[in-house]
Amino acid sequence: MSEEEVQASPEAEYARRLAAVEAIRAGGGEPYPVRFDRDRTAASLHEEFGSLEPGNETGVAVRVAGRLLLIRRQGKLVFATLRDGTAAIQLFVSQGEVGEEALAEFAKLDLGDWVGVEGEVMTTRRGELSVKVRSFTLLAKSLRPLPDKWHGLSDVDTRFRRRYVDLIVNEEARRVFQIRFAAISAIRRFLDSQSFIEVETPVLHPVPGGAAAKPFVTHHNALDMDLFLRIAPELYLKRLIVSGFERVYEIGRVFRNEGLSTRHNPEFTMLEAYQAYADYTEMMTLTEELVAHAAREATGSTTVEVDGKPLDLAPPWPRRTLRDLVKEHGGVDVHPSMAVGELQGICDNLGVPYDPKWGPGKLVLEIYEKTTEPAIAGPTFVLDYPREVSPLARPHRDDPALVERFEVIVAGRELANAFSELNDPVDQRRRFEDQAALAAGGDEEAQPVDDDYLLALEYGLPPCGGLGVGIDRLAMLLAGVPSIREVILFPHLRPQA
Repeated sequence: MSEEEVQASPEAEYARRLAAVEAIRAGGGEPYPVRFDRDRTAASLHEEFGSLEPGNETGVAVRVAGRLLLIRRQGKLVFATLRDGTAAIQLFVSQGEVGEEALAEFAKLDLGDWVGVEGEVMTTRRGELSVKVRSFTLLAKSLRPLPDKWHGLSDVDTRFRRRYVDLIVNEEARRVFQIRFAAISAIRRFLDSQSFIEVETPVLHPVPGGAAAKPFVTHHNALDMDLFLRIAPELYLKRLIVSGFERVYEIGRVFRNEGLSTRHNPEFTMLEAYQAYADYTEMMTLTEELVAHAAREATGSTTVEVDGKPLDLAPPWPRRTLRDLVKEHGGVDVHPSMAVGELQGICDNLGVPYDPKWGPGKLVLEIYEKTTEPAIAGPTFVLDYPREVSPLARPHRDDPALVERFEVIVAGRELANAFSELNDPVDQRRRFEDQAALAAGGDEEAQPVDDDYLLALEYGLPPCGGLGVGIDRLAMLLAGVPSIREVILFPHLRPQA
């Protein structure tokens, strides 16, 4: 069947391949054997024999396995490309080596089939490193044809729905995820080297907290109680600081019942780290060093490309107050001490929409987010947020209307968020009660009172700095992709019609 016929009639191709499975079994074979013992990977072959001169045979017998991505039949020869999880290697199958019957059986294999082969390492006359096949075993018959090798999965939605196929045929997709995985590994090594301890905290929370977000609700049947998928691990990690662990971190899934966009997925990965005896200035140093380290380890450089322009992530990063940045980009001077009416007037003049129930801190934040944040190329530490919108952060030592909080902005979007953590249980209760009042007024993202967390604070939380980094957004930045769905293996999608 030609490539055009395969693409035009997937049902017929499926039926043909299924018939091949039945024929193998009818002949006493097994199209899905239990195992195959290999002794090399494709990458190890390239490393060991990459300098072999053209037209050489080594006498070294190897066993490799992988998926067939290309098959070229040339009379009494078949050339095939086999790829495993490390790299690709050419298979050289000749009638003189395997016999007429085995060559015919190999030639009947399809793209996408998994095979294991035993043979000799060699190079062709053109210098292509190959395995001269002496025997082969079908390890798994692929019943579905792979997409055309030149066009891949052309529909973006199908790429994400069938990520397993996307990763087979799309080199760019594999590159993106290699960067993501390398960055996460580098982050762990970096934090471990700084004496942080990786911990695990609950995903099911009796009280949602740690961030301003609408939670997902589930029900525990045995306890007959509603629980919430965590929107952040923050409050449990700070409980561990109370307990005496001085540096802790967690990399894990968090869940927020919000819309889908190029920057938002309801299930995403967050790094949170907490350090006793530190404040937000030390968390700035930790953040820029951690991100730069992850970039070097994952991509080989601290320079990334954003919208076609180079951006250097090497420290130190500029540190600017939110107020000064709004003056620069928005052309206005705003502060939470200003009257609500005055701030509403500024919003009207700037075309910034607002809710009449918002207080001055929320209005200041909205002015910043609409006029200023998108214009920050970064990486930039934006410092000192309104107290009203930061219920878990410590009051600023020089201005009680603000808190000691920063966000890292890169290419107009938030990458990280950090505080000098609030450790006064009386103040924290007042903040929670203010949030509860907002929730009672209809704010679905306001945080409820968490009495158990307050009890933990009453046992004493030492001075503490905390940091949260969006791993998915970091992966987007390092890989140079515009959508969060490109860096999540299985992103959430709308149901197919």
